[in-house]
This record gives sequence, structure tokens and C-alpha cells, in this order.
Amino acid sequence: MTAVHVVGASGYASAELIRLLHAHPDVRIATLESRSSPGARICDLFPALPHVTQACEPAGTVRQRAAADDVVFLAGNHELAHEQAAALLERGARVIDLSDAFRLTDRAHGAVYGLPERYREAIARSRFVANPGCYVTASLLALVPLGTFADRIASIVVDAKSGITGAGRTPRVESLFAEVAGDVRAYGLAGHRHGPEIVQEAAAAGLSAPLIFSPHVVPLQRGILADVYLIPSAPLDRDAIRATLSRYYAASPFVTVFEDVRVPHLPALEKTNDAQLAVAQRSGIVHILSGLDNLGKGAAGQAVQNMNIMLGLPEERGLVARSIAVG
Repeated sequence: MTAVHVVGASGYASAELIRLLHAHPDVRIATLESRSSPGARICDLFPALPHVTQACEPAGTVRQRAAADDVVFLAGNHELAHEQAAALLERGARVIDLSDAFRLTDRAHGAVYGLPERYREAIARSRFVANPGCYVTASLLALVPLGTFADRIASIVVDAKSGITGAGRTPRVESLFAEVAGDVRAYGLAGHRHGPEIVQEAAAAGLSAPLIFSPHVVPLQRGILADVYLIPSAPLDRDAIRATLSRYYAASPFVTVFEDVRVPHLPALEKTNDAQLAVAQRSGIVHILSGLDNLGKGAAGQAVQNMNIMLGLPEERGLVARSIAVG
């Protein structure tokens, strides 16, 4: 059994990560560390996890305790990741960072970008993975297979909606139920911090067209839907794009590409590592809809998928693969 540690154990993504790790057949949770809640039991912090009675350890515990070949999930903010990643790697641990500290190429410090469907082989060889977040994962699943269409795409628009858990668990007025309910709130209009990440990975896949990313918060607890519009410079064919997506993800256990024009169903994706893609076309513009659970495939589920690949396990291990056949 591989020992795993979670640093920053009191957030929403951490709760999902702990839920998955607690049930994983090949790992044991060695340490749960929390600066904000040392001594608190997980079952008390998260009533939805009544069987996880392990208590949180104080800050610095994992850095002292992690051993060679353990897996450490850094589930706090980017400042915490910068503080701890190097020391943990020096101890020989494998590190999976859920923050955005190391995702951009010029800040990676040796981390492999953790989108398994694109970088599976590199992840398998790595001991340090920068795990992508929800907006970026939903956007890139729609975009990275489409490099062969680059010369026909004039611009790209990503219009994405996320459940409120994507804002984190730290109390803020704008995240209160009374502030969110009944509204669809656009933000980041001057530029969102994850926009450069989407541009970086789209360009690495061959898509260098101008890209606009527009995020929104919607009154859902969890889930994310990214509407990706390909504005053509030359004719694009919906069926050709759908077929390309389907071929690209044929060996990926968590991505379903619908043959017909069905819409991703967020309730069906909740608490899974699944993603659903649908392709439509109107007035020459191709519209790709990409849905996933922002705490699952958009955070904790993808982190466990990356761990499985790093450990040489089947990537579905401890995760429920999709039950919906392609088409």
C-alpha cells in the first residue's frame, strides 16, 4: 500500500480527494494536514464523510513525515505549493499540486502538466505533476485534439459556467447563498488568471488562434459546463470535428463523446471523474459543449487519475469509469 498525504485538507476539493483516497484499494491515507483546522476530525469538518474519523495534523507535519515514494497532494493555494513542493521532492516523495503554482511553462520548475488525456506518458515518468483545474480541463478537453483544424479557425470563444464550490471554502460575501442564488455572474472580464493556461495548452496542441475565455458563477453546488465556439476562417465540418474528438479519446476511460447532439448532463457527472463532450454547428460556427464535475475531473478525481498513472496502476483504479457508451 502506498502512503499518501494531503496538505490543505479542509477545502472542498480536499474533501472529494479524501473521499476517493479513503476508498482506494492501493493506498492508505497517512497524513491529513490543515493550517486552519489542526486537530479537527474529517467527519466533523465534512459531515458527508462520516466514516473518515482521522484528525488533521498541524502545518509542517507532512514535510517532516513524507518518505521516499509516498504521494503528497498539495491541495492548498499556490503560496503553500511554493513553500512545500521542493522540500517534498527532495525527500523522494511524488508530488501532485492542485493549485496553479506550476502550471504555466515558465513557472513549472520541472512539473509535468497533469492532463492525462494529452500527457499520459510524461505523467507516468514524472514525480511532480501540476494538476489542471476545472475551467481549464473542461476547455482543453474540447480543444487539444483539434490541431489539424488550426488553419481553418480564426478565433475561439470559451464561455464557461461553474458551480460555487469552484470559488473555494473560505467564507466571502460574494459566495454566500443569498448572493449567488438566482443569478449568473460573469467575472474576470479584464482577464482571468486561468486564461493564459488555456492559451498555453491550446497553442501546444497547435491552436494559435486568438482565444477569449469568459467565466461565470452559477447557482449550482458543483459542476462545470464550457461552451467552446470555433469561429471559422474557412469551412469547418461538425462531423469531422466530432470524429476527431472520438478517435482522440477512444482509449480514454473517462471521456464520452456523444455522436448525436446531446447536452452534457451535470447531475450525471457529479462525484465522478467523467467528462462529456457534444458537438453542434450553426451558421458555420462549431460549438463544442464540455461538461464535468469541477471537484471531480476538474480537481480531485483528476489528481487521483494522475496518481494512478504515476504509480503504474490502471488509471480507473479507485475511480468509477464512465457507464455511458460513446454515441
